[in-house]
Amino acid sequence: MSLFLSSYENRLDTKGRVSVPASFRASVANEKFAGVVLFRSFTHNCIEGMTMSRMEQMAAATDKMGVFDSDLDDLTAMLFADARELAFDVTGRIVIPADMLKHAGISGTAVFVGRGNSFQIWAPDAFRAAQEQALNNLRGARPNLKIGE
Repeated sequence: MSLFLSSYENRLDTKGRVSVPASFRASVANEKFAGVVLFRSFTHNCIEGMTMSRMEQMAAATDKMGVFDSDLDDLTAMLFADARELAFDVTGRIVIPADMLKHAGISGTAVFVGRGNSFQIWAPDAFRAAQEQALNNLRGARPNLKIGE
């Protein structure tokens, strides 16, 4: 299983190319597709990213929904119709499509944020604000992870 950990801030060049963090590329190294899949987040103003095998797991999960379920229509439109397969170039960069950059408010610098089985790409200020909000939420909720059950 590929794990995406930590946060990295990288600059975009004038063509929209950005270097994917080396540890993220290493997480993808054993995948059949040498790149990542991105789509616009429908929960935050950021870009969601994952491996192709994780995207295949998402497809399998949607297969368990009702064929004529209206939630399925919306979900598959966001997950699959919006998704872009982006292969790494020889230096480990990808070109993030302009519509995705606009959705996330990214210009100049992007923050790659590890989320375990997936990652997100944020505008730096938006990420800092979201991270502060998450910390405040967790302080109140104090969730308890059950490991090994």
